[in-house]
Amino acid sequence: MDALSETLRVVHLVGAIFINARFSAPWCYQSPRADSVAPLLEPGAERLVIFHLITEGECFVELGPDAPVRLVAGDAVIFPQGHAHRMTSQPGLPPATGARLDTVLARRPRQLSYGGGGPITRLVCGYLACDTRLAELLLAGLPPLVRVNVRGSSAGAWLEASVRYALAEAKSPRPGGEGVLAKLAEVLFIEVLRLYMNEQAEGRTGWLAGLGDRIVGAALSALHRSPAQAWTLEELARTSGTSRSVLAERFQQLVGSSPMQYLTQWRMLLAANLLSRSNAPLARIAEDVGYQTDTAFSRAFRREFGAPPAAWRRSRAQRQPAS
Repeated sequence: MDALSETLRVVHLVGAIFINARFSAPWCYQSPRADSVAPLLEPGAERLVIFHLITEGECFVELGPDAPVRLVAGDAVIFPQGHAHRMTSQPGLPPATGARLDTVLARRPRQLSYGGGGPITRLVCGYLACDTRLAELLLAGLPPLVRVNVRGSSAGAWLEASVRYALAEAKSPRPGGEGVLAKLAEVLFIEVLRLYMNEQAEGRTGWLAGLGDRIVGAALSALHRSPAQAWTLEELARTSGTSRSVLAERFQQLVGSSPMQYLTQWRMLLAANLLSRSNAPLARIAEDVGYQTDTAFSRAFRREFGAPPAAWRRSRAQRQPAS
């Protein structure tokens, strides 16, 4: 399994499409910061990533002082750091005012239709909720706004058709429509990351940039494939087809840590996933992530999470009912 697939297997994604909009120009829609709407969209979520998919027409997205970005049908845009932004038919329009956000989101997906009667733009708004630490790994190095056109991928036509079908099903009396939309939100998010990784320009850094690099990508795949292996820098360099010095320099440049530091971080993320989602004994988890003794595992886990594994597991279990 490649590093992206393995990471997505570990990342606990919860997705949904919450707005299905038909806007006619002129129009402007304000999207608040992700952390401010997280309690309404996904109570208990540690991290929320908002996305929009343009299914018809065109519009602009405004993000802080940056120049507006034009979007066309097929464009998907995500906001990895959760910034507030505006979707608008033309730059500079004031956002519409209306019902309170909690009222709008009381029924999902919410059908929105408004505007001045001009050219039509259709879009869907969704989100992905995930664990904070795994999100930081997955989204590291990404700009505040990531845009790709899904119609350029083999899955694009299927994705758009499936979203339209699922939105129609969500209004029908047949059960399961919202569940289908949730899964499609996850698939769309993953496809955006895959497309962005393939389209990355020179000079970008971060985990996805590392995956796209021949040397660092090979090292990441090896570490994710066999995290419990007693890796050395020399052995990892040999697996990656390069020297120790080249691997260490390139890995640090793109990922922001040394290969061995990254391995420890990934092992701890795997351990946290096992602790929170299974009842496996600590000794078994320690062995699964590459530690021969409970003591060494507990020491490493405390350094990363600020508490020993057993105490961290209990605190997580106590918070789950509230979530």
